[in-house]
Amino acid sequence: MTLWFEDIVPGTRWELGSHTFSEEEIIKFAKIYDPQYFHTDPEAAKDGPFGGLVASGWHTVSIGHKIMVDYLYTHDDMMRANGEEPGVSGPSPGVNKMQFKAPVRPGDEIRFKITVQTKRKSNSLPGWGVLLNIIEAYNQENELVYRSEIASFSKLRNFKPGLRLRLGMAMAAMPILGKMIRRK
Repeated sequence: MTLWFEDIVPGTRWELGSHTFSEEEIIKFAKIYDPQYFHTDPEAAKDGPFGGLVASGWHTVSIGHKIMVDYLYTHDDMMRANGEEPGVSGPSPGVNKMQFKAPVRPGDEIRFKITVQTKRKSNSLPGWGVLLNIIEAYNQENELVYRSEIASFSKLRNFKPGLRLRLGMAMAAMPILGKMIRRK
C-alpha cells in the first residue's frame, strides 16, 4: 500500500475496485497472450471444459493488477490533498500462491480486494519491510474467482542506515572498490 511500513496494520483490507469483462476484450486479450480455444472461440468453447467462453486467468490477474496500481496512485493523491506524505511501495519479490477458483465469463463484474496478512522488516533490503498480501477477486454472485498470496516491499518512514551499511554503500560507489565488492 502507499502507507509507510510502520502505519500498515496486518488484517487491513482495501476494496480496490471492479471491472466488467466483455466477450470482445476476453477474445482480444487471449488472441495476443493466451490463444487457447476456450478463450478465443465462443463456438468451439461451448464444447470445451468450461461450457463456454472464459477469460484467461492471466487476463483476470492483469486487470486486477491495473486496478490495484490505479488505487495506489489515487490513494497517494488523496493523502497529498490532505497534506500528508504517502509512503513508498516497492516491487514484489514474488508470488507464493496463485489460484484460479472459478471461470470469469463475458459479462461478469469482478471485484478485487487486497488484505495485508503479515509484515516484517526485510532481511535483505535495509530500510524496507516485507508485506504478505492476499489478493482476492469475486464475481457478481460473490463467488471467489481468483486468489493469490503476494509478497511486496514497503519503505520504512525514517530509516537511517548504520555506520557499517553507510561505509559499505560508499565503498561500493568507488570505481575500483565497487568492482571488487560486486565480484564477491
